[in-house]
Amino acid sequence: MKKKILSMVLSTALMASVLAGCGSAAAPTADTSAPAAEEKAEEKAEEKPAEEEAEEEAEPEAETAETKDGGSATGGTAQFEGVKAKEAYNFPIIVKSFQSTYWQAAIKGMDMAAEELGVTYSAQGPNSESDIADQVNMINSAINGKPAGLGLAACDTSSVLDSLKTCAEQGIPVVAFDTGVADAPEGSIVCTVATDNTQAGEVAAENMYAAIKDVIAAADAQVRIGEVNQDATALNIQQRGLGFVNKMIELITADGKTVAVTGNEFYVNKCKDKGDEASADVVIEVRVPAQTTVELCSTEAQAVLSKEDTIAIFGSNQTAAEGVLAADANLSVLGTDAAAGDVIAVGFDAGSTIKGAISDGTMYGAVTQSPLMMGYYTLYALTMAANGDALEDVPTDGYWYDANNMGDDTIAPNLYD
Repeated sequence: MKKKILSMVLSTALMASVLAGCGSAAAPTADTSAPAAEEKAEEKAEEKPAEEEAEEEAEPEAETAETKDGGSATGGTAQFEGVKAKEAYNFPIIVKSFQSTYWQAAIKGMDMAAEELGVTYSAQGPNSESDIADQVNMINSAINGKPAGLGLAACDTSSVLDSLKTCAEQGIPVVAFDTGVADAPEGSIVCTVATDNTQAGEVAAENMYAAIKDVIAAADAQVRIGEVNQDATALNIQQRGLGFVNKMIELITADGKTVAVTGNEFYVNKCKDKGDEASADVVIEVRVPAQTTVELCSTEAQAVLSKEDTIAIFGSNQTAAEGVLAADANLSVLGTDAAAGDVIAVGFDAGSTIKGAISDGTMYGAVTQSPLMMGYYTLYALTMAANGDALEDVPTDGYWYDANNMGDDTIAPNLYD
């Protein structure tokens, strides 16, 4: 039987209960330690009778690599099998902020990995994902401590390049998580643990299009799809936003309609085809707030939702999606029946606000990542790097959820509050 990466504490029931406990936002800094775990006895690989295998499938006791990300395992997870820390490492972890409960779920995953590995870590982040300079100062302070490795979710990928160069020069391995750094200095980032954000954006577009395609087909005038992106600087948000836009262009044009992309300059210039706004059947309007707050995202969303030709809107992360819902509090245009005139809203990530809106039919659905497992894999990758082992990237998928599948065993563990 294949040796499992996760211990029995990673059963579906416990994962759900752990996630349920991460609903409140933490202070901007959080120091977390875990005691050294006892060495686990290695399982012997052995053939099992068919009846016993069938019994295991019917009543699984723990999640395996094939299920813990809400679906099939993606590349890179097998490398963590059997990993043990050579020393009692302590890793600094720099997150984007604790403004979103997303990061609390990631911390829970780190807690579990730290206990299994016998390592500790210290997590901190700025007050807001827009506080880029504060995050850079935190990174540089961590580097001065000469750690065995550093975990980083960069608010702005260009702002961290000098710090990463210092890490490469000092031999401090960096594991990037949640977002990659495309132009990272050679030798600085040893592994990236992140959602395939292009794929995740495409999932959002595909499910939204299924709800609005008939409205687009029947329209005798221009219609509008909005997209509120938290920023245009973080690589993961860039990829997610462009994944959504480009897939929507592909789907709409395949059905014989024309598309134009307007709004934020980055997304207009980087999309597959920005088209001609004057003649387009469908306009995709991309808006980016000056800072990543629910209030400013709400302002951007309200500008789109107030237009009579708007038929759908996408919020590209938890903050942006909550901003869309906040904008609708006064407008009351969202719903799940596009044919009846409802504006179809699709979100990203989770949180009690988004989950509640999907449950009551205000929001059509959303795409979830697996922050818990991203945090878990980050600690394993840092331990391997500190041990001197070679690493490969760990991409994870985005998964669609709506009122019909929110409680499914493969989805619910990723839907933090």
